[in-house]
This record gives sequence, C-alpha cells and structure tokens, in this order.
Amino acid sequence: MTEYAYAGRVRLAYRRLAGPSGAVPMVLLHGGGGDGSTWDTLAPRFARHRPVYVPDLRGMGDSERTGPYSVTGFRDDLLALLDALALDRVVLVGHSLGGLVGLLATLAAPKRMEALVLEECPPPVPLGIPVPTGLPETAPYYDREVRPSVLAALNAPDPQWWDELAGIPVPVLVVAGGPRSFLPQDPMARMAARIPAGELVTIPVGHLVHPTEPDAFATAVETFLAAR
Repeated sequence: MTEYAYAGRVRLAYRRLAGPSGAVPMVLLHGGGGDGSTWDTLAPRFARHRPVYVPDLRGMGDSERTGPYSVTGFRDDLLALLDALALDRVVLVGHSLGGLVGLLATLAAPKRMEALVLEECPPPVPLGIPVPTGLPETAPYYDREVRPSVLAALNAPDPQWWDELAGIPVPVLVVAGGPRSFLPQDPMARMAARIPAGELVTIPVGHLVHPTEPDAFATAVETFLAAR
C-alpha cells in the first residue's frame, strides 16, 4: 500500500514492508526515470530480515512533481524523509541515481547509515553522458525535467564528492554491472577502493543488475550485511 510523507514541503510516496522488530531498517532507492516498483521482487525478501521502506524520489512514481530537480535536492529530500518517518539509522541500498543519492546522504550524515549498497552508482567523476534536448511531453513514471538536470550533474560533479569518499566511516558495497553497463567500470572500482570499508562485487549483466539477476544481487547484499 502506498503511503505519503512530507519531506520539507514535498510530498513523497513510499511503501513500507514490515520486518523483524529491533532490526535496522532498509531503504531501497530506485534509479532515474523509474520508481520504487523496480524493487517489488526483492523488497519482500529483504523484509525477512528487517523493515523495508521503498520511496519514490521527487518527480518520479507517485511522488510530487515539483522542481527544480538536482541530485543534492534528492539527497535533502531523503534525509528529510528519514526524519519524517523517525528512521534514525538505516541501511541504504540505491540503484544508479538512487545510489548517488544514497552516497551523498552518507557523506552529509554518516551517523545515520548502518551500511550502504551502491548498485551501478555513477562514480563522482565527469562522465560525458549526452544530455537530451527534450523528452516526450508524457514521460512514464517521471517528470520530463528530471533527466536533463540529473545528467548535467553527473557530467560535472562536485570534485569534493570524490575527495570525501576517503572519509566515509561505514561499510559500503559497490555492485558493478561489468562491461555491458554504459557506466565506466574502472572509476567505479576506484570508487570502491577509495572508501576505507569499501568492497566491490561485479555481476556482469549490465546496468540493471537487480532487475536482471535479482537472486545474485540479493545474495551479494545479504552476504555483505551478514559480515557486518
């Protein structure tokens, strides 16, 4: 069932799955141009071990479509949503844009994170991704203004983000999609190596790791968390 909470003045949609009481909750963040439904297969599996929250980012899914859009804005929305839901400490799992949002939230508020999983997260280096000049007037699942704003940020990230990777104090699993992904894999590996408690796992199916190989992805995440 979809619920709603205000992150500042923005109404965000989320789904909540009950899990064992006392366990640190998990937040699953979807990629750009999608919504929380991309986690429908895996959320019940993760909820065997802990409560699970699956939000739609601003401008996507059932969340409010209100700009301006920016990756730092998504970060602030996420931290405000954690406040609204009284989630003091969480495990963050993010795919693509959701991974970058989770990374920036961890840099801003590391004490709120138990662990971080970055699935095919764009590394914070200039990526040179072509920025579209327009999208269809009706774009499914998301506001048509989201994508150009996000891609512009990926092509010119704040250099401080890379510098701050070396100070992340929480365990981080980087899940790479291998050579079939459109994202550069070497910077992704260097990102994992730069994080003190960073680990790299490659599941060579391309950018959409968890939708394509849900069992392999879930096993990697569960193994990583069990070792903490």
